[in-house]
This record gives sequence, C-alpha cells and structure tokens, in this order.
Amino acid sequence: QTRLMESGGGSVQAGGSLRLSCTASGYFRHFMGWFRQAPGREREAVAAIYTGGGSPYYADSVKGRFTISRDSAKNTLYLQMNSLQPDDTAMYFCAAQSRPFYGGTWFDRRRYDHWGQGTQVTVSF
Repeated sequence: QTRLMESGGGSVQAGGSLRLSCTASGYFRHFMGWFRQAPGREREAVAAIYTGGGSPYYADSVKGRFTISRDSAKNTLYLQMNSLQPDDTAMYFCAAQSRPFYGGTWFDRRRYDHWGQGTQVTVSF
C-alpha cells in the first residue's frame, strides 16, 4: 500500500528554519506537494512539484522563503522553510497525485489522492 510519511516539524522562533521530509513508499507519476492547515482554517497549498520535471510552484505567501525539492533516488520530497513567521504555524501535510487529473490547478486539493498524517510546525515570536 502506498504511503506518505512526513517528518521534520518542530518549534522554532521567528526567523528560524526547518526542513520537512516526506518519504513515499510508492512511486508517483504526477504532482507531489505540501499543504498546511492552521486551526480554524482551511487546508491550503504551499508548494508542489511535477515529478516529470519543470519548475516548482509556490503559494505567494511562501515565495522566496520556502523551497520544495525531490530526491527521486530516495523517493523523498522536501520542503526547506526559511525566515519562518508565526503565520506559518500549521500542520503540514505531504500530498501526492497517483492518477490523471484534468482541469484543475496545482493547488487544487482534489488533484491529490494520497496524503500523509502531517507534521506540526510552530513558530513563535
């Protein structure tokens, strides 16, 4: 069974950095990405990458601060988060698309049919 497992969350002060990892037990041919959900808010897309190549995608709120990357040999997705701010506090989820999906954007949650359990990121002042 295909699984996604996140790690790397934690608590940092504003301005600090964290790197999240997502290890996949299966191979995904389409998009892989990171979403986050803060208490009382909807889950929102943070960044995504197409496994076949091309430039990554970022939410405006994290551009210039976060970097998504993938190590295909290790079947692992990363999210390097720099200059963290309290507004970045959320549960971060790894997501992957295993089947074709037409008509939606990279940040459409319906595109992703596999999700990890999440890893908590807390940024304090």
